[in-house]
Amino acid sequence: MPVTERRHLRSAAVLAVCGLIAGLVVAAASFPAVAMSGLAVKAGSEELGQLPGELVEQSSPQVSRVYASDGKTLIALMYDEFRSDVPLAQMSQNIQDAIVAAEDHKFFEHNGVDLKGVARAFVNNNQGGTQQGASTLTMQYVRMGLAYSATDPQEVVDATKDTAQRKLNEMKYAIQVEKQLTKQQILERYLNMAPFGNGAYGVAAASQVYFGKKPADLTVAEAALLAGMVKAPTSFDPTTETGHPQALARRDYIIDNMVDLGQITAAEAAAAKKVKVPTTAKRPSRGCVSVAKNHWGFFCDYFYRWWLDQKAFGETTYDRERLLKSGGYRIVTTLDLDAQSAARKRITERTSDDNPDALMLAAVEPGTGAVRALAANRKFKIDDEADPQNKLSSNPELAREGVRGTYPNTTNPIITGSTGVPGYQAGSVFKMFTMVAALEKGMELDTTIYSPQRYKSRYLDSAAPPGCGGYYCPSNASASEAGNFNMWTGFGRSVNTYFIPLQERAGAENVVAVAKRFGVQFRSAEDARMANNPDYAHEWGAFSLGVSASTPLDIANAYATLAADGMYCAPTPIESITTADGTKLDTGRSTCSRATSKDVARKALDAARCPVGDRAQLGSCAGSTAPQVRDVVGHPVFGKTGTTDKDKTAALVVGTRSLVVAGYLANPDWAAHTDRMSHGIVNPAVYETLADYMKGKPEEEFPTP
Repeated sequence: MPVTERRHLRSAAVLAVCGLIAGLVVAAASFPAVAMSGLAVKAGSEELGQLPGELVEQSSPQVSRVYASDGKTLIALMYDEFRSDVPLAQMSQNIQDAIVAAEDHKFFEHNGVDLKGVARAFVNNNQGGTQQGASTLTMQYVRMGLAYSATDPQEVVDATKDTAQRKLNEMKYAIQVEKQLTKQQILERYLNMAPFGNGAYGVAAASQVYFGKKPADLTVAEAALLAGMVKAPTSFDPTTETGHPQALARRDYIIDNMVDLGQITAAEAAAAKKVKVPTTAKRPSRGCVSVAKNHWGFFCDYFYRWWLDQKAFGETTYDRERLLKSGGYRIVTTLDLDAQSAARKRITERTSDDNPDALMLAAVEPGTGAVRALAANRKFKIDDEADPQNKLSSNPELAREGVRGTYPNTTNPIITGSTGVPGYQAGSVFKMFTMVAALEKGMELDTTIYSPQRYKSRYLDSAAPPGCGGYYCPSNASASEAGNFNMWTGFGRSVNTYFIPLQERAGAENVVAVAKRFGVQFRSAEDARMANNPDYAHEWGAFSLGVSASTPLDIANAYATLAADGMYCAPTPIESITTADGTKLDTGRSTCSRATSKDVARKALDAARCPVGDRAQLGSCAGSTAPQVRDVVGHPVFGKTGTTDKDKTAALVVGTRSLVVAGYLANPDWAAHTDRMSHGIVNPAVYETLADYMKGKPEEEFPTP
């Protein structure tokens, strides 16, 4: 389009809008009440159409608060904009007066539009004078509401760009809003929505960020300072070198306006001007990395990842994250502060955060799936690239390339797992799944099998040692484990050559199926391929010996299924979720399903008392791999130790009827590491954590099979 043509069109648009403004001014002068309703709307172009009512209902983003299970201890704040709405009654009169003095002297007189002010500003701005705004508080509220209700970036631009069309839209919306809301409602919504800089949105957040107080307690000086920031939060930021003098000058200007409007006396104004303007602001922390010092980060991250997986909160992970960070939810989690504190304490007693070997603990409540603790010898923290704390990777090849490991800082979900963190081989804790599968097939706990030192199975093994003829040939940890064993004695002493033939009788595919029903996730591609195809699973010879990847959370919850009489409850970090309007949501409650029969679960648990020094109710244990556990915990217990080839992982899971704790000692950075993991480190950390939790609780015997 030629330049001259564009100029003619622009001139025509200016004349049209000027005509509209002039018409509104005349109408307002002749018929003040009517002009602000029907006549004013009709004066606009018909193409603007009927105004929708959604603007009035649109809410601004609110902070979601995440609490521990006590419902009082704040774990984390989740937000994009730090804001919490409060009613007008909880805002001091000073801030109400100050915002009127700062932005709209005639707020309580007009019906949404200051027509003379708009006409004056429009003519002045188009004649090259100093730019004037003339937007009323109601029009500003409309502008913010349109921006927050936008569904794409262009709508945000349209709602905020400085054009005559936008101003006209705001005027029409403002007139409509004033019909639907009282002045007090508009003022309340404006003060809850306005930006105040330094990450504070809304007066409640601003009061906390700048003064560490509630908005009900704002003084004249404080209110005037905050009101002055709304116009340009960056320019009037009192915490910056350039913004501080401007914030001071604008505060004093607003205080003078408050005197002119009769809101305060001259004496009150003089006293307010003597108050020093703060030079600092305390931005609230947010997200899971902010709670590293409390060692809640891994649990917080588990909650965060859980939320992003819930389709109830949106179609995409982006939608779900936005809802969490803007919905104003009150979320009470399952995190038990005592259990979490005990886990972290026992971990630090056994190893340091700088150790490349990760000592990881997870605690789950049987029958509910409530995850009570997640702890590791790591800080949940992103390493500082400019001044890194993390040591070079324990993998020599990566270390030579300068790659750093995950110690002492990491945000990887090393305790709970993900697609990128499939877990670790856990060893003989998987024998429980074989025992359950055998019991489901009708075999009994006293099923006796002769177990030699080395057993030649029927499972093919391309890496079989000489003498095995291409078949899988497991051996026991020591020659003393050869002989006749049943499920009590075989599980108690962890006899490999008892459980592989037991797996053959039960069917490896059935053992894998039990593990899946008990919640093992099979996150690696190879494990998933084997687990999801019975044709592959039935040849998974070493499955009983824990060669697939799992996490402490997987195993804690699997063993909790036994303590819950065979009911598998999906692990959950949620006790309750309440919306901003007080509605409680059902989302988050654990879904429970029967993983095995009550009788099978009780039988398997009876045998699982043997490895940890307890006594079986129906049989004789005759040996254990962690005999001290029962005495230390002081309650009936069950569980299992696990060790992988060459001690690359050491694991222990121990439980009572109240809590199951699983711990792994593994290297998250280098699967082929050469370190030998010690049960002298992982075992005490696990059973002492459980003992701490059970202290003072009454003894509960397990149900008799």
